[in-house]
Amino acid sequence: MTTNDEGAGQPAQQKPVRQKRADAQRNQQALLAAAATVFVASGVEAPVREIAAAAGVGMGTIYRHFPTRADLVVAVYRHQVEACAEAGPVLLAKGGSPHAALSQWVNLFVDFLVTKHGLAAVLRSDSAGFEALHTYFLDRLVPVCAQLLNAAAEAGETSTDIDAYELMRGIGNLCIGTDNDPRYDARHMVKLLIAGLLQSRLT
Repeated sequence: MTTNDEGAGQPAQQKPVRQKRADAQRNQQALLAAAATVFVASGVEAPVREIAAAAGVGMGTIYRHFPTRADLVVAVYRHQVEACAEAGPVLLAKGGSPHAALSQWVNLFVDFLVTKHGLAAVLRSDSAGFEALHTYFLDRLVPVCAQLLNAAAEAGETSTDIDAYELMRGIGNLCIGTDNDPRYDARHMVKLLIAGLLQSRLT
């Protein structure tokens, strides 16, 4: 009877551990989402206390997960890449216009590019690490952009000769310098570019 009782109790001992790990994962994801929002608003040099306040945690919690600012920036970068990559299929699955899904995805991509601003400066001492992140960025996001473009082309909304990498590169170029010139609205220019994809099919 003792052996059976011990065996029966084993899964019950493991369940709290799994739950604790799941809670910790959710808390870390919430922290990264808050940090990304702060980075968009204030840049990657934003004070840690601002990030802690946005996440509703103490500064010690952030330093426990991310001992250096570079650790936090890289984690936010990867978190945003994954969020952007996962959003593409979700937007397409809503059943609306593929061009509209592309437009919504591009808005998320622009948010990501704003978050990315300043990353090179933070990681300037680790060029190899930065290159690895750039490769990861391309591997995850170019196929998603291509999926959206192909869906729009198959629906007859856009031309079939638009390359995903070129489009993303063009959007990135439009976003350069947006923080330094209050008269320049990168989001407006990107919106015109995406609207132009639709118009190019109609002309």
